[in-house]
Amino acid sequence: MTPSKTPAEVLDIEGVEVRISSPDKVVFPDPGLTKLDLVRYYLAVADGALRGAGGRPMVLKRFPKGINAEPFFQKRVPENHPPFVDTTTLHYASGTSAEEAVIRDAAGLAWVINLGCLDLNPHPVRAEDLEHPDELRVDLDPMPGVDWSQIVDVAYVAREVLADAGLVGWPKTSGSRGLHILVRITPQWSYRDVRLAAETLAREVENRAPGLATARWWKEERGESVFVDFNQNAKDRTVASAYSVRPLPDARVSAPLTWEEVRTARPEQFTVQTVPQRFADIGDPHAGIDDAVGTLGGLLALAEKLGPAEKAPRSGNGTGRRQSLMPLIEVARTKTKPEALAALDQWKARHPAAVGGLQPADVLVDGMRGSSSLWYRVRVNLQHVPEDKRPPQEDLIADYDPWAGKQWPGRPGS
Repeated sequence: MTPSKTPAEVLDIEGVEVRISSPDKVVFPDPGLTKLDLVRYYLAVADGALRGAGGRPMVLKRFPKGINAEPFFQKRVPENHPPFVDTTTLHYASGTSAEEAVIRDAAGLAWVINLGCLDLNPHPVRAEDLEHPDELRVDLDPMPGVDWSQIVDVAYVAREVLADAGLVGWPKTSGSRGLHILVRITPQWSYRDVRLAAETLAREVENRAPGLATARWWKEERGESVFVDFNQNAKDRTVASAYSVRPLPDARVSAPLTWEEVRTARPEQFTVQTVPQRFADIGDPHAGIDDAVGTLGGLLALAEKLGPAEKAPRSGNGTGRRQSLMPLIEVARTKTKPEALAALDQWKARHPAAVGGLQPADVLVDGMRGSSSLWYRVRVNLQHVPEDKRPPQEDLIADYDPWAGKQWPGRPGS
């Protein structure tokens, strides 16, 4: 966000005053959208946005330096939060806890956006029951080289599997390259059960659409397929909810769809500038989601039928770490994505003979969650490179340590 000295603007939102600081600060330079524009966007779609994020503890993903800089993740609600923002305390698998924000109305939406948030990242639980999710989340994540039509084909297979299990899926664009399918469930199962149900769904989708979809957790093993990301249902995970604005230059939105729209819709259609009119014209395609609550009995029964998922082999050096079956080398670990891409370019310049054999899905640039922000890992899968042209593992071009100087229970390597 560019610096601005514009005086704050106070909005009256359903009788609640919300202060918007630097309202003319430009957030999206290409379309010229300001912070106030984003607030007004969320107010225009508030009913839908709150259907996805309201009443749930939320991680605040803040972009204080704009969309071209890395955001930071703030679990703990600011101490000076207003009285119309509720809170609840979550206990994480790492042994830590955090008092997180819970928004319940349009004023809360405006307050979150004023903090520099763009997308909304709620947990899949209600504030009233933090241990039993009421939402199963299906994230269809395409590997490089996969086009939209393949994602759509996998989405319809996932819909079929859900229907066979007595569940209703509600599709939305992720706001990036993929699709999300949301499933409301009765809050009676643990996170472990919900994740198992999601993994079972992913395995069955792969069984029904081999080559198109994969449930393989390890990225280098997926090929040019759509990964049905079941791990988004792990306890500490959040995903961008419906109507969230994503940090892409065109201010793209994670837009709820009807199943009839999935085949013809394209992610780039849905932006901050187009979605409010769509919402005014047709309302929220997910308006019935809270009336379509199902149980996990069908998926958990299928889990027993399929048996345990195949586990990756462990290394024999005593560390207990997973050992990849692919000829994988690591190139760099960096603080930012531009640094990661620059390191990749440097590696490619060193090894032109290997580059000629790489497929799109062989280049792995992953955003990894650190303590409060993302960091990036660059790897290359040499499976399509002839053995005599495969470069060895070398010293990392960049070796950023996101955990340097930080200590807490459960810290990686502790």
